[in-house]
Amino acid sequence: MRLHRKRRIRAKVSGTANMPRLAVFKSLTSMEVQLIDDAKGVTLLCSHGKKLKVKNDISGAKKVGEDIAKKAIAKKINKVVFDRGGYKYHGKVKAVADGAREGGLKF
Repeated sequence: MRLHRKRRIRAKVSGTANMPRLAVFKSLTSMEVQLIDDAKGVTLLCSHGKKLKVKNDISGAKKVGEDIAKKAIAKKINKVVFDRGGYKYHGKVKAVADGAREGGLKF
């Protein structure tokens, strides 16, 4: 069912070089966030919970969001399109979005 929701979301959401897609992936052990330019099919930036050595909980997800925002601001990317990846918008996914907003990204 998640993959069905993911395809439905991806049909509507697309990223460009000026406004890349902020894609969220969560597993049982960590969170991963990528900024993707769909026009070229290139990942611009990524942030991973294991590289940051944070726990796989809501506070760790928020730190992953803040980290990707810091990297994006350094590359002069201010606006993004949020792709929740078929997950419900609550818990860790919402924490990633809140952390990215607090870091300075606009959705």
